[in-house]
Amino acid sequence: MELGNISQPLYGPGPEAPGSSTPGLVSMVHGFLRLVQPHGLSIELIADLAQPQSKKVPEEHVQELLRYELGFLVCAAIGLLFIVLVPLVGCCFCCCRCCGRCGGRMYQKQGRRTGCRRRALYGSVLLVSALLLAGDVCAFISNTRLSQAVSGTFPNFNATVDNLGTYLTSIPQQVNFVIDRSDVPLGRTNTSLQNIGPILGGRIVSGIRSGVDGALGSLQSLLGATETLAAAFGTINGTRGRLEELQGNYSQRLGDLRERLGQTLQRCGQPCGSVSPDGVAFATNYSTIPSVEQQLEVLGEVLGSGLAGDLEKVNSTLEKTPDEVQKQSRDVVTKTQDKLGLIREEIRSLRQQLPLLEVEENIGNAMSNATSVLADYQKPVTDLDRLRWSVCALLCCLVLLVVLCNVLGLLLGPLGLKESALPTQRSCLSNTGGDFFIAGVGFSFIFSWPLMLVVLLTFLLGGNSYMFVCESWRSQQLFQLVDTPGLIPGFNLSEVLGDKSGTVNFSQIYRQCQQDAALWQALRLDQRVPLDELLNISQYTEEISAAFEEVNITLSPISLLNESQGDLLLNASRAAQPPNFTRILEQLDQNVTLVSLQDLAAELEQLVDKAGTDVRGDLQADAANLRELDREMQASFPGLLQSLKENIYLAQSRAAQLEAQTRTALDQANETRDFLGREMVNIIKNETWAFLEEMLDFFNTYIAWAKSSLRRDVARCKPIAQTLDNVEAIACDYLLDSLNAFWFSLGWCTVFLLPSIILAVRLAKFYRRMHIADVYRWGAAPRRRWARGSPSGPFCAALAAAPSPSRAPPPASNGFAPWFVLGTHNGSAARCVLGVVTTRVHCSLVLTGLLAPWGCPQAPWGPVFPAKSGGAGGAP
Repeated sequence: MELGNISQPLYGPGPEAPGSSTPGLVSMVHGFLRLVQPHGLSIELIADLAQPQSKKVPEEHVQELLRYELGFLVCAAIGLLFIVLVPLVGCCFCCCRCCGRCGGRMYQKQGRRTGCRRRALYGSVLLVSALLLAGDVCAFISNTRLSQAVSGTFPNFNATVDNLGTYLTSIPQQVNFVIDRSDVPLGRTNTSLQNIGPILGGRIVSGIRSGVDGALGSLQSLLGATETLAAAFGTINGTRGRLEELQGNYSQRLGDLRERLGQTLQRCGQPCGSVSPDGVAFATNYSTIPSVEQQLEVLGEVLGSGLAGDLEKVNSTLEKTPDEVQKQSRDVVTKTQDKLGLIREEIRSLRQQLPLLEVEENIGNAMSNATSVLADYQKPVTDLDRLRWSVCALLCCLVLLVVLCNVLGLLLGPLGLKESALPTQRSCLSNTGGDFFIAGVGFSFIFSWPLMLVVLLTFLLGGNSYMFVCESWRSQQLFQLVDTPGLIPGFNLSEVLGDKSGTVNFSQIYRQCQQDAALWQALRLDQRVPLDELLNISQYTEEISAAFEEVNITLSPISLLNESQGDLLLNASRAAQPPNFTRILEQLDQNVTLVSLQDLAAELEQLVDKAGTDVRGDLQADAANLRELDREMQASFPGLLQSLKENIYLAQSRAAQLEAQTRTALDQANETRDFLGREMVNIIKNETWAFLEEMLDFFNTYIAWAKSSLRRDVARCKPIAQTLDNVEAIACDYLLDSLNAFWFSLGWCTVFLLPSIILAVRLAKFYRRMHIADVYRWGAAPRRRWARGSPSGPFCAALAAAPSPSRAPPPASNGFAPWFVLGTHNGSAARCVLGVVTTRVHCSLVLTGLLAPWGCPQAPWGPVFPAKSGGAGGAP
């Protein structure tokens, strides 16, 4: 009986992930969060915190909560310090620079490693800018991914709910399928009852025939052999009479022909002396063939005894058995069909008693409420996310502005810088590059604290949410929260699942659903639902069995052979033995006549030429008569003689086996009579019970299949696990990972703003135009800086009183001296730094140009020219 398989529904695709992805960044965030919060929050603490506010929280729980949040608190303290200190430091730094401190004085020392320091700072700023740009790109990608995740949350959640709804809808359909398949055994049973005659009657007939067919076949075979033997004897008898008739007819003609031939041969004389007419006569006297009238009479008695009719009556009785069974079992069929109706109602009542439908209804209501609530918040959340994206994009642009200032400084500074130029004579392009560095520093001070504020807030929100929800989910610690009633306000897992015992364990349900187990197994419904009792129809099957016990099927008596018929067959087998046909068979093998008439005619034709003319005509006529008579006899006798021989042989062979065959058939008939008397009732009873067992097996097979289907195939709950996994993916992999990646990237940028400030301030000195020049002197002579002051200052007085140059400068590689000693004041040397001079320069003009901004009068020196290599300076 084929009951079919439970078809599983087709589900839509899972949630669609946001387009962009940064798995490496997300892994870094996860590692950082696990470092910040390495330990999970205990369920006992959650349960205590979930109590009403009137109940006082124990101090040890508060300490445990603080230990749990210690990493976040430390990070929050660092972030608050950053938010408070960076603006203060920025204000102090600004005031300090305005006062000429902290690098505010436009003066830069010159030294042997000035270029190396500039290049090192350049590389550092470039590296920090690259890190800022990388973090900003990651922040922008994470911001976009978060928006995609927020906008995709609603369709993803709806698709997940649709799949869950498809699953929940399939539960009653699969239950109905199991219940409706009860029509198969009910239909098969009803069909068997309606056809009880052909089915049960056929089996009874088969059981009877198993013991009757052997004897019945033997008797029918014996009758067939008897008929064949009687037919052979009849043919022998008829052929014998026909041969006697023909022999009588042809004997006269043969005698007349023999007499005429003798006269002709006598008249022929000596030439015909070798031919004798005596051979023109029958070789066999057919009247001597033994008579078989006695055998025919005996066999006729057997065939006329009605044995064939009795055997046919047995077959007819067996063929009418199905109709008799159908007629005699009408009452039990009616009673059983009534019980089938009760069984159908009992099985269909299972639909209201299964808790699966209650579970489906409760979960469906919960999902409908969640869907409606989410739909109400879809528009405001989407609008708020647009605003959030704009704000976050603006923050990314602020970081990008700092990076842009650094990049412009890195580009313009080297492009406008000349190694030969004095710090006070740097180009506008180089000075602009330095100004961009200072602008980037200013933007960093202005924007760093709001950036850190956003990072701090999103870090506390996203980090705590991820560690509490996602990490707890993956470690299955969160399942304990779901398993504990009252921890989630308004949620009780046992009530949702309809479990009054409260023994349902969410973690076990989740693991079994991941393995695609049936909901019956996952919810352990066997512990609270007596499925065996719900599908117990033994009451009705017992009543059906009792009804079949009352069935009394009686058949007409079956008799193959009575005693007189058996004696008749046995006597006939003995009396029907054929007479001795040996001699007649030997004669039948000879020619019909003593000599061949054709050969005799040929001899006469040969004697025509030897005989006289008076007998030639007679010889020819006699030869023609012989040939004519031979043709007639050959047309009549050979067929009869052949038939006679065949029937004699047939009668001999059949008669030889007849007695043994008869005894065998009689023995089988006696055994069959005993078998019917002993087993007839048992056959009817056994076949009736076998028929009943077959019908009950239909129900047993269905009940076993229904139990197995409900426990293993109905409501395979992998879609529930997939729904939970999808919700976890939407919340953790899409939303929280994107949010955490954003604050991590933005925090990365904010932290790297500090080295960017320091390095950019220091690098700007190498590109900005200084107000005070410094002269580098080979040797150990100290450096001096010119101080800004009035014309009456000591430095200007020293310049006014300075004597003529005391010594010539050392030669330079190009033949010109790069500096001159102008004079001394209180042991300090005043130097004129000219750089690499390629033309003759009046030092007083240079000094006038350098000192004029500082309030010094023009130097009184006359024209001084740099000395050639190996000589002293002098006038042109």
